[in-house]
Amino acid sequence: MKLHAILMAAVCLAALPAGAEETVSYASYGGAYQEGVRKAILDHLPADHDMKVVDYVLSGGIRDIRTKVKANAVDIDVAELYGGLCDIAAKEGLIEPLDYSKIPNASGIPEHLRNKYWIGFTAYSTVLAYNKDVYGDNPPKNWADFFDVEKFPGTRAIGGTYPSTNMEIGLMADGVPRDKIYPLDMERSLKKWAAFKPNITVRWSTGAQATQLATSQEVDMLSIWAARIDAAIKEGAPFAYTLDDAVMDVECLVVPKNSPNREGAMRLINHLLDPKYQANLPDYIPYGPMNQDAFKLGLISPEKAANVVTSSDNITRQLILNASYWAEHETEAQTKWDSVMME
Repeated sequence: MKLHAILMAAVCLAALPAGAEETVSYASYGGAYQEGVRKAILDHLPADHDMKVVDYVLSGGIRDIRTKVKANAVDIDVAELYGGLCDIAAKEGLIEPLDYSKIPNASGIPEHLRNKYWIGFTAYSTVLAYNKDVYGDNPPKNWADFFDVEKFPGTRAIGGTYPSTNMEIGLMADGVPRDKIYPLDMERSLKKWAAFKPNITVRWSTGAQATQLATSQEVDMLSIWAARIDAAIKEGAPFAYTLDDAVMDVECLVVPKNSPNREGAMRLINHLLDPKYQANLPDYIPYGPMNQDAFKLGLISPEKAANVVTSSDNITRQLILNASYWAEHETEAQTKWDSVMME
């Protein structure tokens, strides 16, 4: 009888549907970044999750989500957007509220980087980088130095397409403390930039272009994403940079309206925020982690943490871009920026 029972159990197990594993879709920006997230976090789904994660690329960012929601054709459960876009998506009704009862790992995310509709995941920072061969033992230390062409002569480059980050840089260069930046005094910032405009040699529009400016030593000083200047330095560029007064923009996770698997989306977000796996991110991409428990629990060595923009120490040295402000003022700021800087 025992043998019969064992055989019957085996038959029953074999009869179970093969597709019991649920599928959850995750959409991000593709390339080395998304591959890094896959290797650091998504390839480590615990067996008890019973979950398969399918990757999509958001080539159009928020535009892709907007199109899918309006067409009632949403096929994405979790999407990643730049911080300012998360608030815009919420304002337009494109995303679902998050169920924090299903996301216990959210407790490690700084409180001001989580709200009803989105939560911080990773982050990137715009920093001041400079050629060590040019400035030697007297390098620029802050944005005021970047604007001081008499004390620090040399060529400059900026990311010149958008007002966000640049507006903040202009105000810090003009002496406004980080905690007084918002609401932005746009006129004051634009006045600072208008006076400085003749000293801008190049306005880069892509991260690859910014990296090339450093590797070719085409400019002596530039505003650039930390990950990009790190790449240039690894290629041999004689550059260094400071995180003091860097401008950090947060990558956030959202659930598009009418997600096919909303419950699965909450479980996936909780896994993406797990400090055990977020601690892997610096091994693949220099953009995170945002969960501070990855640092507090000793999951990242002090030596490695020193080079991570989101570490507990480094995050206090930077200005975190106010996504809510930009969701409300982006159009106005873009018009003003273009009228002063793009003519």
